[in-house]
Amino acid sequence: MDNCTGPGGLPYRPCAGVVLMNRDGLVFAGSRIDMPGAWQMPQGGIDGDETPCEAALRELVEETGVSPHLVEVVDETPDWVFYDLPPELLGRIWNGRFGGQRQKWLLLRFMGQDSDIRIHTEHPEFDRWQWMQADALLDNIVPFKRHVYAEVLGAFRDHLA
Repeated sequence: MDNCTGPGGLPYRPCAGVVLMNRDGLVFAGSRIDMPGAWQMPQGGIDGDETPCEAALRELVEETGVSPHLVEVVDETPDWVFYDLPPELLGRIWNGRFGGQRQKWLLLRFMGQDSDIRIHTEHPEFDRWQWMQADALLDNIVPFKRHVYAEVLGAFRDHLA
């Protein structure tokens, strides 16, 4: 594999992710509707000419209902982080067009109240959410994304509880 193609020679899907931390350094985690018990942070594809920051803020609104004026950008991963889809998902998601994702992650400080988080959005991805310690999130992420989350949370470790 190289930085251009993933499994099956398919390209990586450009994606942006958000590590949303509260004032105590805990991280937002949502339980996926389509994978009960699988927790993740807000993330999604980068559209057209969007920058990773623009995409991350859009995904934040779409998945959590949190307005960009309630967050402060603290940091960004210096490089793209990659993951490959496991064989059982290859060809089944994203219309079979991608072999995995290349992601840029932003660390955002949440300045609002918990009541400002509204996961019941127009197209909900989560059925519940909670603030988690970074290590607890790593224990509850789907296995094929664990190395990505470990790298991302490690990059931001000095800011997290």
